[in-house]
Amino acid sequence: MKAFFLCCFCLISTQLFAQVADTSALYKAIKTGDSLIFDIGFNTCNLAPYNDIVADDFRFFHDKGGITSGKAAFIESMQTGICKQEYKMERLLIPGSLQVFPLEKNGVLYGAIENGDHAFYMTEKGKERHQAGVARFTIVWLLVDGKWKASEALSYDHRAK
Repeated sequence: MKAFFLCCFCLISTQLFAQVADTSALYKAIKTGDSLIFDIGFNTCNLAPYNDIVADDFRFFHDKGGITSGKAAFIESMQTGICKQEYKMERLLIPGSLQVFPLEKNGVLYGAIENGDHAFYMTEKGKERHQAGVARFTIVWLLVDGKWKASEALSYDHRAK
């Protein structure tokens, strides 16, 4: 009898905490946000989308660079950091690693958690583009007035390729 209840609990809990399908509207919305942060912002240093998709009280936790608090500080750190380097850094989402988990209260969607792995590539003057490392990331997204806003982000487990 205990085994039956344990099996039922496991089945129910996996449904309650399951990530959404990569074909769902939520997954696509979060993947679009990820693309604006990384493919547009990080990779090209076009930081304009950050004004719309990063929350004013955004917090960024980096296992090598510390904590950045606030949207303005985050944008400034990008402008004076990665966007001012003599080399070009590029972030690519590792295929198949993106997971999206809905956040609900009383059955109403209010946010999502995005998890994944990403690889970083470096192009230095006079050298071939090469993979500099990999890391994991988590972003908490909140639905604010019908728009998705990155509220908190963690970039961790940075390691060489």
